[in-house]
Amino acid sequence: MTEKKEIIGLSREELQAELTALGEKPFRTKQIWAWLYHQGVTDFAAMSNIPKELREKLAENYVISRPKIVTEQKSSDKTHKWLLEFADGQRVEMVYIPEEDRGAVCISTQVGCAVNCTFCHTGSQKLTRNLTAAEIVGQFMAARDVYNEWPTPTDETRYLSNIVVMGMGEPLHNVENVIKALKIIGDGDGIAVSKRKITLSTSGIAPKMAEIARELGVKLAVSLHAPNNEKRSKIMPINNKYPLEEVMEACQVYQGITGRRQAITFEYLMLKDINDSREDAQELVRLMRKYNLVAKFNLIPFNPWPGCIYQPSSNNRVHEFSKILESNGFAAPIRVARGQDILAACGQLKSKKETGQ
Repeated sequence: MTEKKEIIGLSREELQAELTALGEKPFRTKQIWAWLYHQGVTDFAAMSNIPKELREKLAENYVISRPKIVTEQKSSDKTHKWLLEFADGQRVEMVYIPEEDRGAVCISTQVGCAVNCTFCHTGSQKLTRNLTAAEIVGQFMAARDVYNEWPTPTDETRYLSNIVVMGMGEPLHNVENVIKALKIIGDGDGIAVSKRKITLSTSGIAPKMAEIARELGVKLAVSLHAPNNEKRSKIMPINNKYPLEEVMEACQVYQGITGRRQAITFEYLMLKDINDSREDAQELVRLMRKYNLVAKFNLIPFNPWPGCIYQPSSNNRVHEFSKILESNGFAAPIRVARGQDILAACGQLKSKKETGQ
């Protein structure tokens, strides 16, 4: 017996090709797409405007899957974290960060990560594999299942309003599947999350950034974390491959392609006595001016994790750093850490299967 194929994660074109192979007319593609991604059904039998014969054919040949929720935790600040398992037993973590009337779902793109930033708990788990487009889309769909946000609500009523591609893994090391998944998530006939409500985070894989600008045009968050190559290479080994000059030039190109001068945010993790001095802040200002970038900075308090050698910068140091950037015309809000008590904050995600926690 032929193994059934996963229908989630197929592009519209691929779905149409599958239906054509079953002898169906093209208009069925839009109907089935809406059932999958607007209504969120998990059973072909629920597709009430599809002929019974086609529903049976679909059930014989395809499955509609979600990642399995292994465990879930809620933080004292209402941050919600899930450990998800895929069909092969591999696991990732996903986080929902709620605000008053909306919130962001933080999704993963790889099992583990190959970038090896020395401050990142996730990076201490070696890369196992890339996630498929189905597994990336499936995370957000699983979060919608939990919060009962099917059919797709209007923008004004969504709690799961934003997506941040900032979970486990480096998205630009899995660029093909990430682009495919985010196009499915952004499709107006289905999940319909606007590109302006999606932020993709990268450690600075410079050659792939222009492709994201052209194909998706989402907001970009670049993990900068240091004002020069010497400091950045010590905490981010990827800088040896793609040094600051290449990353900054790629950011210029990104702004040019998207046509939005503030399409980029620089993530800056505040590490005590490593990258948090007045001189570091002033050097950052010079770097931005050299490349004519009008980006915003996100100053991130360091979230400690077991066995890490770094300490968070003091509140005074972080606020002084922010003031220097803002006095030079750069927005530099200080991010409020969320979900620290359940290891759901930035850089803390790690598969429990790996750690044995």
